[in-house]
Amino acid sequence: MIAIKDLSKIEKVEVREIWPTEPQNFTPWLVENISQLGDALGLDLEEPQREVPVGRFSLDVRAREAGTGRPVVIENQFGQADHRHLGQLLTYAAGHDAKVIVWIAERFHEEHRAALDLLNNRTNTDTEFYGVRIEAWKIDGSRPAPRFDVVATPNIWAKNASTPRGKQYIGFFQPLVDTLRDDHKFTTRTTATGNSAESFSSSHSGLSYKSSFIAPHGSRHRVELFIELGDKDSNEDAFDKLHAHKQDIESALGESLHWQRATEGRACRISIVREGGIDTEDMHDEIGKWMIDRLLKFKDVFGPRLGPMLSELGSAK
Repeated sequence: MIAIKDLSKIEKVEVREIWPTEPQNFTPWLVENISQLGDALGLDLEEPQREVPVGRFSLDVRAREAGTGRPVVIENQFGQADHRHLGQLLTYAAGHDAKVIVWIAERFHEEHRAALDLLNNRTNTDTEFYGVRIEAWKIDGSRPAPRFDVVATPNIWAKNASTPRGKQYIGFFQPLVDTLRDDHKFTTRTTATGNSAESFSSSHSGLSYKSSFIAPHGSRHRVELFIELGDKDSNEDAFDKLHAHKQDIESALGESLHWQRATEGRACRISIVREGGIDTEDMHDEIGKWMIDRLLKFKDVFGPRLGPMLSELGSAK
């Protein structure tokens, strides 16, 4: 047991001590560390680009959600959230037909949080608005650590549950989520989101297990190890180290895998894909059992390899 007298003191750090300016310092850092924002939002973000033109203006960061391909726009500002940046956020969202809209600031007035809540409540199920407070902290003189505090978020479940397709996904995935959590102690969310994919923790940041229905029109289903460590080089290095053991991994799983290196996007995938979509309701029980079985096998086979692989990557840098 740790003695009370040994507890550390946590101290807040002014963000400008880390990033003197938002455009020249914070935004480039965010592009290189987009997975940290994704972790806070519960989204897998990839392919970030900075200063993307929107007519006469420039969007701070444009990205996309891995797996769904949904466009993501991110507007950054230091200081207090204000009307001007809210207007810019909406302009950029319209210019890129964005489905995920993220506003990052140091502080939010309640009025601006309420505005984001209103937008979430009045827009369709495909559109999500997030307000995120950027902070920095340190413990006992340690190096400062950034923290994304999500202060406004859509009620995705409620949005999706109001549509026939969302209800269909919830009806399929909720029993799967419950079974993995209750019967197999699989670290996961407790409620299905109503989206076409569900992610489950591997206990390693940037690495997750996923089950999903995929294009065209959700006519196939997939289980995968999803690799998004923050940049394409790291993703490909991790992928290559696992691919070097392809024969042993596939032998342990008992079937062949689809190894998808980041040839177009940034994230890498190692997956199994089968025919059968969300609309083939007579196959739902079979598909659900197949997904659970493969997710558990992925955890058993990949799980012990992930920690050593990440350590090896770290020591090579």
